[in-house]
Amino acid sequence: MAGKDKPYKVYRGGRAKGPIRPERDPSDGRRDAKARDGAPKTAKPGRRRRIVRGIVLFLAFVLLAALVWGLLGYLAVRSGVKEANDRLPEGTENALTPPNGSMLTTPRSILVLGLDSGGTREDRQGTGRSDSMMVIRTDPDEHRIAYLSIPRDLRVEIPNRGADKVNAAYAFGGPALAVDTVEAFTGLEVNHVIVVDFGTFREVIDAVGGITIDNPTRVRTNPFECPFKTPEECAERFDGWQFRKGEIHLDGFRALIYARTRVNQLDPGESDITRGERQQRVIQGLMSKITGFEGYLRMPLVGDDIVKPLATDLSTNELLQFAWVRRRSAADKTLRCRLGGTPTTIDGSSVIQSSEDNALVIAMITGETAPQRPPAGRPFEPGCFVGPAGG
Repeated sequence: MAGKDKPYKVYRGGRAKGPIRPERDPSDGRRDAKARDGAPKTAKPGRRRRIVRGIVLFLAFVLLAALVWGLLGYLAVRSGVKEANDRLPEGTENALTPPNGSMLTTPRSILVLGLDSGGTREDRQGTGRSDSMMVIRTDPDEHRIAYLSIPRDLRVEIPNRGADKVNAAYAFGGPALAVDTVEAFTGLEVNHVIVVDFGTFREVIDAVGGITIDNPTRVRTNPFECPFKTPEECAERFDGWQFRKGEIHLDGFRALIYARTRVNQLDPGESDITRGERQQRVIQGLMSKITGFEGYLRMPLVGDDIVKPLATDLSTNELLQFAWVRRRSAADKTLRCRLGGTPTTIDGSSVIQSSEDNALVIAMITGETAPQRPPAGRPFEPGCFVGPAGG
């Protein structure tokens, strides 16, 4: 072998530093690329943790905001309720039957007295007759609420005053005597009372954005509360307010017109009894709005306005409990009842002579007997309807 000949080949470029790596088959690289392209891409552990943490923080913020908003609503209502408690005449609470448990677990009866007055404190002391009377009875175990309308012309025995129209009890002795009269006549224990001033009631409905009710029949009122400026315009252009059949939305003014309507020009058979049914629809519509999600959103802004037309013994917590019981009640179990009797005239005054079936209606309210509808075509007879208002 020549001296310059070497048994191996020398490359001028030399080799890279480091360990010698074995050569790979080109087909292996193609297989790796295919594996990377076909495999599902997953987020890196760090990125996934950041996403989960962001969702948790967002939900915590929403929950905290909801709690703060609810607290603001509670405080707004509480300030108004304190004033409503102060407006209730002294001695009224002594006439009430103390409840024997929480409103969340035991039945309660609430007497609602509607006044068509000027809204002064003296009006709530009993200087005039109550324009409407209603008992609302809760039954948490049955998830049911019952509404009992008491016609203002119903002739009853007023304690220490003798026989008279039931609405005269308020004029004689304010809310306390009205409570005693209703308890004596119906046998129901009245646990709470709410005096509503219709003079400012419309403001409550406007504050919550109006209400929606299901009106079962077309209504055209007598021409009262004329919207025109002069008597001539009213005589020529106004023949009454009209409400179509079906679902209708009412602002405060129209809701008050609807609740006050005693005569329907389109149905001569209607009376003060059917007016009570309209009042039930308005109250149910208002409670639905207040206890709904929209009411929750508005509460911090209008909480004190909602109780402005009220005088009541109910505390803030009891009102919240009532709202919860009402929200959990089943619409198809709702009772809409009325007392009644025979229309007649006594001493020149139109009254309703009480029917023996009124006792049966009270048994329906308390769940002792099955509800029965009033006889068809007899608008003054007592009875109960079952289901949402409007049926």
